[in-house]
Amino acid sequence: MRTARVLAGAVLTIAVAGLPCVPAFAGDFEKLEIEPGATTAGATVTVSTPACGKQGVGTGDASAVGGPSAFELKSSTHKEVVVGEFKVPDAAKAGTYGIGVKCKNGKEATGDVVVGSGSANGSWSTPAPSKPAKPVSPPAGPMKTGAGGTSEGSGTSEIIAGAAVLATAAVGGTLFLRRRSGGGRA
Repeated sequence: MRTARVLAGAVLTIAVAGLPCVPAFAGDFEKLEIEPGATTAGATVTVSTPACGKQGVGTGDASAVGGPSAFELKSSTHKEVVVGEFKVPDAAKAGTYGIGVKCKNGKEATGDVVVGSGSANGSWSTPAPSKPAKPVSPPAGPMKTGAGGTSEGSGTSEIIAGAAVLATAAVGGTLFLRRRSGGGRA
């Protein structure tokens, strides 16, 4: 009986370890529309997204630009779009800032607002981008760790030899446990 439990535990451990794992990516966000996308300090910015769904609500976060850490988004006259607004603080420095929204339905949306430096004559300039504005994509392919994978270059004979070693260890462990538990009953 004890041997059966040990073997069942070993089989379950191997089965769980062999299950494929699906990674979760932090980049699973909907698009957040920001109007105007390029603005100056002191301006009011409107954000909208369909991520929250029909009659949805959400909470925005503009703390990256120094704005409110929570502003409301409510359904609008447009079908399935929620809208909210916040004011860019007068003390905001020129740069690109990420704005995020969390919807009540669990979805999230992100977008960028560019704050430029304004002048008295009404003209303004945007800061030079610090990095290319390309969308973030989830990682693809194996990790580059420098050590290589464990199965790189392994042929069929190495795999069979490894499986044989594991099988021998399992059989040996079973015989050891059987012998140990059977010794006191004779």
